[in-house]
Amino acid sequence: MHLTQLRRAFGQIALVAAATLTWLNPELARAEVEAEFETAVVAATRNDVQIPGDSGTRFSLVDDLSTSAAPAFRVRAGVRLAERHLITALYAPLRLNASGELDRDIVFAGTTFGAGSPVYAVYRFDSYRLTYRYSFVQDDALQLAAGFTGKIRDAEIALYGAETARKTNTGFVPLLNLHAEWKPGSGSWGILFDADALAAPQGRAEDVLLALTWAPRDGVDLYAGYRTLEGGAENDEVYSFAWLHYGALGVRLRL
Repeated sequence: MHLTQLRRAFGQIALVAAATLTWLNPELARAEVEAEFETAVVAATRNDVQIPGDSGTRFSLVDDLSTSAAPAFRVRAGVRLAERHLITALYAPLRLNASGELDRDIVFAGTTFGAGSPVYAVYRFDSYRLTYRYSFVQDDALQLAAGFTGKIRDAEIALYGAETARKTNTGFVPLLNLHAEWKPGSGSWGILFDADALAAPQGRAEDVLLALTWAPRDGVDLYAGYRTLEGGAENDEVYSFAWLHYGALGVRLRL
C-alpha cells in the first residue's frame, strides 16, 4: 500500500473510531479539540546499519562517520471525548545527515564504497501515528492513561559518494501508549511522562518523553524536557538500530 493511501486510511480510521465511540455512548459527543506542537534539537549516540542484513557490511553513521545534530519538530492533533477518551494523530518527521571518510570497504545495498573515499549519508525516519488512550485517573492533580498506537514508519538510509545507494522502507508498527501527568497541589507546574513502546523478536521501538510543564492559563500547557527514541529491526533484509536524544520544547492547546 502506498504511503499516501496509508495516511488516508489512518484518517478514516480516526473518524470511524470517534463516530463509533459516540454512538456507543452519547455522552462522548461532548468533545474537546487538542493540538500540540513540539520543536527540538536531536542528536544520535548510536546509528548502526547493515543492508542487506545477511550480506552487507555493518557500519555506524555515528562512529565510522560524523553525524550532525539537527532540528526536528512534531505536530499532534486530536479530540478528547467525555474527558477520558482521547484520539490523536501525530506527524513526526526526522532527518539526520552524516559525512566522513571510510576507513574500510563498505558494501551497502549492493554497492561497494571503497576505503578512503568520502561519503555523505542521509538517515530519514518519518513517523505517522494514530493513538487511542483512556484516562483511568483524571483530576486536576493527576492523570494516568494507557492505550494503543498504530504507527506508519517511512524510512530511508542513503549513501552518496563515487556511487549512490539507498534503502527505503515503509511499514506498520503497533505500539502501547502510556501517559502520566502530575501537578502537585493546585499549582501551574507539573511533570509529564509520555511513551509509545513495544518489543518483539523482530525488533523494538521506544519513544519516551519526560518533561516539566507549566500552565500559564487554562487551556495552555508549555513543556520542556528530554525525549529519547531507540529501536530498530534485524532480519535478512535490514539491520538498523538507532538511539536518538532530543532536547524538546512544546506547547499543548485545548480548544
